[in-house]
Amino acid sequence: MQRLALLGLNHATAPLDVREKIAFAGGERDRAVAALRARYPETEVALVSTCNRVELYTARAVHGHPRAEEVISFLAEFHSVPPTAFESHLYQKSDVEVVNHLFTVASSLDSMVLGETQILGQVREAYDAAKAQGATGALLNPLFQKAIAVGKEVMAGTGIAEGRLSVASVAVDYARRIFDHFGDKTVLSIGAGKMAQLVLQSFAQLGPKRLMVCNRSADKAGQLAAEFGGDAVPFERLGDHLVVADIVVTSTGAHDPIITKRMMAGLRKAMRYRPIFLIDIALPRDVEAGVGELENVYLYNIDDLQQVVAGTMTQRQGAIDAARAVVARHVDQFLAWQRAREMGPLIDRLSKRYHQLASEELARTLNKLPGIGEPEKAHLAELTRRIVNKLLHDPITRLRSSESLHGPSGQYLHALEQLFKLERGDAAHDGGDRNGEVDRGHAE
Repeated sequence: MQRLALLGLNHATAPLDVREKIAFAGGERDRAVAALRARYPETEVALVSTCNRVELYTARAVHGHPRAEEVISFLAEFHSVPPTAFESHLYQKSDVEVVNHLFTVASSLDSMVLGETQILGQVREAYDAAKAQGATGALLNPLFQKAIAVGKEVMAGTGIAEGRLSVASVAVDYARRIFDHFGDKTVLSIGAGKMAQLVLQSFAQLGPKRLMVCNRSADKAGQLAAEFGGDAVPFERLGDHLVVADIVVTSTGAHDPIITKRMMAGLRKAMRYRPIFLIDIALPRDVEAGVGELENVYLYNIDDLQQVVAGTMTQRQGAIDAARAVVARHVDQFLAWQRAREMGPLIDRLSKRYHQLASEELARTLNKLPGIGEPEKAHLAELTRRIVNKLLHDPITRLRSSESLHGPSGQYLHALEQLFKLERGDAAHDGGDRNGEVDRGHAE
């Protein structure tokens, strides 16, 4: 019997300066999964890390490890930060709460931008990476596969993705407050990731004078520049590009800021102190917060954009309600499947063992009654079968109809195993006979 657990934080529970402390950039996520699996090899693990959330999913034995405090210690150790830097911002979920949460996340109902499609791809990518490492198994495999299917259904069938207000559209709106026109403006993209691409697409529609793409990988910069009719420029000359830029979109995944207050202050004279608009959508941040304190420098990060996006929820309540109904329906379906998966083998063992016990006791009794005819023996056999069925009916019905994943069904399951000696692999019962165990295995 396994237990689902989730420990995480997101844009609603933790500010940007906390999220960036435990975000997993580049290959860090895969290294973290491998390290946690090495420490707890019997536990299934998947890690979702985006600019707005870090969530660690596990499936372990009911009394197994890691526990929440061990996951917190692992995160602190991996990122070399004290637990006090992020612990108060974490949320913990278990079992049915985990199922509901992951389905909600995959459906973009827990996103900063409701209806954005990027999170579904991020959930899929996190699952594929964990599966490729052999870190998922009999519970996380079906859980994530179902979550991805639910996300697809919500996006396609509820209208949640229609007319959404995105980070890109909010960024453009902010830029329009600063600049009256864009035909003489230069846009600089630092980094060439998916989020930068979305924001650049919006700015390209404004028809700027020039669009520059700057990235450590010249090939990636060239591809993005070609897509929007811009110019790829070398990362080594970042300062020169900042001097001529009016709008800067940055999302590099660097561990430390690439634009500091001291650096920007040194460039302001060459820029003739004209206004510059910086959109920092990186986690950890690419731009020091102090840069926004400089005169005529307008700096916005993903939390600033979130405040505007959050105001659109009431305008799209119908689509949100429809999406939540889809999620709720699939949560119930998954829980029913999980109940059958967990309880089917135990119910089989329970039924077979006690029918076998009854048959053995009936045989002993019949041996003492040599004058009983075959019709009478058949009636007694039917009687013992019905008595066993009636005795087992209530506990089996309660198990099958339990409305939660591990409570109370898990409690009953554990109690039945102990009270009726149904431990897996235990071949003996009172009187020295076998217990007739039947295990149908685990379905994915």
